[in-house]
Amino acid sequence: MTEQLYKLDNPAWYGLHETHKKFAIGIDGLKCYQQNIVAFAAWDTSINNGLKHLDNLIEPNEFFFIVGEMSELPANYLIERTINCLQMICTAEITLNISAKIIQLHEKEADQMAALTQLVMPGYYKHDTRLMGDYYGILDDNELVAMAGERIRLNGLTEVSAVVTHPAFTGRTYAQQLVAQVVNKNLGAGIIPFLHTGQNNLRAIRMYEYLGFKKRRIINFTKIIRLN
Repeated sequence: MTEQLYKLDNPAWYGLHETHKKFAIGIDGLKCYQQNIVAFAAWDTSINNGLKHLDNLIEPNEFFFIVGEMSELPANYLIERTINCLQMICTAEITLNISAKIIQLHEKEADQMAALTQLVMPGYYKHDTRLMGDYYGILDDNELVAMAGERIRLNGLTEVSAVVTHPAFTGRTYAQQLVAQVVNKNLGAGIIPFLHTGQNNLRAIRMYEYLGFKKRRIINFTKIIRLN
């Protein structure tokens, strides 16, 4: 499985050419996800000036992220911020006591999924991001209070993402249990899970290391907006 790890230096690019090809729009050398799915664009980093045709993909005032290496931007684009993330992988099954009732989330929970991620981690999850993979959650009195799922997926590799817990329900190891669910499901299928978290988010990093994730590299999420 580890022979695929080089793809994690440009995960969205490989995802858009492999498992997530059905969500891809764009031209040779430059792709993005459909607007309703997730705000990620990606380029073939072997091409010089690979972002020069962004106007073919991105609408005015639309923002998006590039994950990994950057290239020179056209004049009508602005970098809003660069987020330095730690990329981590997990290659061993997580052994953890699962005390919560974990359910797979479906369309009927879509509004609650969007609301919870917007509350806890705004800006990264769209209403149809759930279509990228399987998502799991924990309910309290029929209200979604914690979730985690699969975002970028490529052959042999799946990103664990949207690991969020409502602030009123923290401290119950819900995040650990949900991450274990996603990780073990993928490992059982011969797929290596990976994730991204802020490089200074020490609390999250400690949790992921406790679960068995290993640090791979620092990778940037660059948020960009088209001005006109």
